[in-house]
Amino acid sequence: KGSRVRKLLKASGIRLFFLPPYSPDLNPIEEVFSKLKRLLRKANERTVEATWKRIGKLLDHFPSAECANYIRGAGYASI
Repeated sequence: KGSRVRKLLKASGIRLFFLPPYSPDLNPIEEVFSKLKRLLRKANERTVEATWKRIGKLLDHFPSAECANYIRGAGYASI
């Protein structure tokens, strides 16, 4: 959001669009977090280390096509 970055983007013909302050329906990462939390609850890990390891493994449950669908579903048509 820095002014220098905005100037560089504008000079390149890129338009910035900012989301409203609280808009999870427009933010694709919220879909990922929701699924990740659901999978993590099922894993039932008990230590911080085990939880981090499990998160790394659970990320394999997010194929690129599914992630692209999250982005399209939020209205980002460039994917």
